[in-house]
Amino acid sequence: MEKESLLMLPGPVPMPERVRYAMMRQAINHRSAEFGAVYNDCVRVLKTAFGTTNDLFVISGSGTAGMEAAVANFGRDKEITCMVNGKFGERLYKISQRYGKAHEIGSAWGTPLNLTALEERLEQGAQVVTLVHNETSAGIKNPAKEVGRLARKHDALFLMDGITSIGGDVVEADTWGADVAIVGSQKCLAAPAGLAGISVSNRAWERLCKNPPYYLDLAAYKKSAAGKPMETPYTPAVPLFLALREACLIIEEEGIATRISRHQKMAQSVRTAAKTWGLSLFPKIDTHHEYSNTVTAISYPDGVKDDEMRAIIKKMGIVIAGGQDHLKGKIFRIGTMGAVSAPEILATLASTQYALKKLGFKVQGDGVQAACEVLG
Repeated sequence: MEKESLLMLPGPVPMPERVRYAMMRQAINHRSAEFGAVYNDCVRVLKTAFGTTNDLFVISGSGTAGMEAAVANFGRDKEITCMVNGKFGERLYKISQRYGKAHEIGSAWGTPLNLTALEERLEQGAQVVTLVHNETSAGIKNPAKEVGRLARKHDALFLMDGITSIGGDVVEADTWGADVAIVGSQKCLAAPAGLAGISVSNRAWERLCKNPPYYLDLAAYKKSAAGKPMETPYTPAVPLFLALREACLIIEEEGIATRISRHQKMAQSVRTAAKTWGLSLFPKIDTHHEYSNTVTAISYPDGVKDDEMRAIIKKMGIVIAGGQDHLKGKIFRIGTMGAVSAPEILATLASTQYALKKLGFKVQGDGVQAACEVLG
């Protein structure tokens, strides 16, 4: 029998058995009290993970659907400033170009954002700011708190992509002034792909556009969620909601603080292993930016080819990520999100260390041992 691969990616991630089994039951009526209770459980736990008391809805669509919902409902025909230092910041910029008057403040992938330029744009009248909190394409965590402060100072809406940080790292949407925040189900929540959670502040509701999209009309989601039973405006992906509810209950049982601490420790162990091997972390951080706690991006040393190394690791039943777009062949990425812990991390690091050696790289030290010291 073929064994399942261990996905150590920045999403999708391994799902607990409880989550998988939740999708196997018979269909239920999505206009029933039973479904309303499922939806309510999801929202209750997600609000804790978001750090918000704002309205929160779950959309049947990936994280990108959540991005588009945010921009389409609150950025249409507005001056939008998009902070970009990776693939997903770039995606938000491309979405914003379709709905508003978008302006990009770009930095090289994995390098600090230009906050001075952001303030200048805000002084010139930008009405909306978009930011990816945790840019998995480059392994860098961006300063959402500071961006939110600047947006609020200039009375602009702050749309924050928390797709790969919510549920796995500290996110305080309300404290940071995130008027809209988004999460994807297949990331730190360890649920199947295909759902997006989105929170909306009162300030954002006051600036809702007059011509929202039909399927992603957040006012329609608000109206349906306020009913009894709680509903979605259109037919939801019921099996995915059942799975998400189970994933949320697991988060609640673990406790969000404990879950965040686990994610931080896993990422620290991977960073420690990389440095022990003599490899360089890809992102360039400063006082405002940090290394991601849900994925680690590592630069390849000379002589080690991406396809060869990841093939060796895959042969051992473990899948890690390479670089995207112009970073293909230049970096590899190890995800540390969701339901994984020390056993999966150590297996991944042992396989990576073996692959590096097999391909001729002389590691400076035992990265697996160093990681054990962090995880122990």
